[in-house]
Amino acid sequence: MFERLLVANRGEIAVRVIRTAREMGITTIAVYSDADRDAMHVRYADEAYNLPGTSARGSYLNTERILEIIERTGTQAVHPGYGFFSENTDFARAIESTGVVFVGPPPEAIEVMGDKISSRIAATAAGVAGVPGTTEVLQSADEIVAFGEQYGWPVAIKAAYGGGGRGMRVVNSAADAAEALASAQREALASFGRDECYLERYLTWPRHVEMQIIGDAHDNLLWLGERDCSCQRRHQKLIEESPAPDFPDEVRVQMGEAAVKVARACGYRNAGTVEFLYQDGQFYFLEMNTRLQVEHPITEAITGLDLVELQLRVAAGEPLPLSQDQIVRTGHAIEIRLNAEDPSGGRFIPSPGPIVRFDRADGPGVRTDAGYEAGDTISQYYDNLIAKLIVWAPDRERAIAKAIRALRETKLEGVTTTIPADLAILEHPDFHAVEHSTKWVEDRLDLSTLTAAPTTGTSESPSVPTEVVAEVNGKRVAVKLYLPEMTQVTPTRPNPTRSEVPTPRSARAQGGKPSAASGSGTVTVPMQGTVVKISVEVGQEVSVGDTVIVLEAMKMENSILAERSGTVSEIRVKPGDTVGTGDVVAVIA
Repeated sequence: MFERLLVANRGEIAVRVIRTAREMGITTIAVYSDADRDAMHVRYADEAYNLPGTSARGSYLNTERILEIIERTGTQAVHPGYGFFSENTDFARAIESTGVVFVGPPPEAIEVMGDKISSRIAATAAGVAGVPGTTEVLQSADEIVAFGEQYGWPVAIKAAYGGGGRGMRVVNSAADAAEALASAQREALASFGRDECYLERYLTWPRHVEMQIIGDAHDNLLWLGERDCSCQRRHQKLIEESPAPDFPDEVRVQMGEAAVKVARACGYRNAGTVEFLYQDGQFYFLEMNTRLQVEHPITEAITGLDLVELQLRVAAGEPLPLSQDQIVRTGHAIEIRLNAEDPSGGRFIPSPGPIVRFDRADGPGVRTDAGYEAGDTISQYYDNLIAKLIVWAPDRERAIAKAIRALRETKLEGVTTTIPADLAILEHPDFHAVEHSTKWVEDRLDLSTLTAAPTTGTSESPSVPTEVVAEVNGKRVAVKLYLPEMTQVTPTRPNPTRSEVPTPRSARAQGGKPSAASGSGTVTVPMQGTVVKISVEVGQEVSVGDTVIVLEAMKMENSILAERSGTVSEIRVKPGDTVGTGDVVAVIA
């Protein structure tokens, strides 16, 4: 077993990996951006090193700097977590070229399965049928139109090198094709560093069921169990459960065996997830995620296995400690993602800002995996996942009841969260009756009257670099400290670095009412973010609901709309500008 592990990620997953590594006696090394200088994963690690910059592309996706840190620290293995570099073939090869272990599949497997297009080809060759789709990178909107006319609308554009719903757009008609493609490519590039996309038929009422697999270097490849991840918005998961409800055992076995076939087809080892769409008793291969999944804790809950520990042991060359017939699944587990989003009216608007209170739920069968504590700040630059609430009970109904109880015990203040929407899902008769699908939250769940609790955060002065002179072991040295402009010393722990002070409010991103001030010609933004596109020009006539700008916040694109009809008289921003909550971006006369 290696002794020094670098975790090339941040937030909840970095903390999760560090905890297991610590139990195994492994020294952990964290990396952090300028915005994450005092983040929870930094405080938990044994050592931490800076990745200069704030955006993901400028910091956590900086291969050269990470390689420098690996050499400097004597790192023996790198765990990529999920997102960022976890499914990046070039990064995995760069790590292994230095003689360091990449805790994940071989680069060749990532190349086949991390690319969603080649994974479809490999699955077909292995005899596992997928959803009808393309196997070439999209070059123009004309290809989308042709595909839609052949298979019927809507169709789905998907990022070839990503997951988690990033870079996915549903296209309902030929008229929407060009803009949807451009938007998907922008989001994919921002999230994964590559913008290639492909097409799939969009099924009418499917459930998203995925199979956890793990393999070692000794030709052992196992399926551990499935997870139902059908409760989604913006094609990103909100609630997951295992085992999948109303799911015949014979289908479970067939899906598990199909997942192993797909994994064997690419010489897979370590942890991975094969995703399927399930509809009318049939399942279709969707893609393979060549990494640990966000929802892996519910598989741990029903199997009693620590997947991160298995990952580390497999990466160190050890054989898996069990066979397929030794895997025992017991009870029912549910995971709820606690995201910094305002779900009011069903709009799910990003809600970055400082957390002023975070009381976790407790009790038998309750687990919280968090990347933040009270006093930390949710940055606009990264994913909005604050924590995951995981519950286990002997059966599904008791697991649902426990999840509701634990959610009501959880107190998160300072930012608006998805907890009200999570409760609406768990308490709905459709969810209990297993009548939901991947489209249920957005198409049938009525959240129009949902109002999230207002934030109670207070503004803080931003931290700034301050040069001070110190004496270390008798030697006089100049050091740089990051201190608030108006210093307030907290006796328990240092104040987090602040690069922004947003206090977001409900606003329209997709569906619902426009986000500008009611009836005003002054178009403002409801959150901090980066302008990625200007959709109008001075002198242009616009109507209520027309997109004025597209704002990227927390790795999601949000359309900021006109609240009144008129003529655009002024545009105050340009692509690439960073704006804050309430900033005026345009004026309509």
